[in-house]
Amino acid sequence: MRLLKENDNILMGILIGATVPVIGYFFIEIIFQFLTDKGLMDSATAGSMGKRQRTLALMGICCNIIPIQFLNSRYNNKTLKGVLVATFIYAGLWLFNFGRELL
Repeated sequence: MRLLKENDNILMGILIGATVPVIGYFFIEIIFQFLTDKGLMDSATAGSMGKRQRTLALMGICCNIIPIQFLNSRYNNKTLKGVLVATFIYAGLWLFNFGRELL
C-alpha cells in the first residue's frame, strides 16, 4: 500500500492506462479465438471481422475500469487522472478508427 502512495503521479497512471487495455485486448482475443475454434461464436461473427475488431478494441478499453475502480478506492487521485487521460486517448482513437462505420 505504501508503494502505491509513493508512486501516485500522473505518469504512472498513463503507463497503467496504456498497458492494461493492450493486455486486455490480447486476453479477450484469445478467448474469442478459443470460442471460435470450439464453434460457439461462428454464427454470431461470421463474415464480420471488422465488427470483431471493433468489439475487441472497445472491450480492451473497458478493461481500464478495473484500475480506475481500484485507484479510486485507494484515493490515488493523480494516478487515477493519468489512467483516465490514457482511457480518453484510447477512446478518441477508437472513435477516429471506427466512428465512420457506426454512422
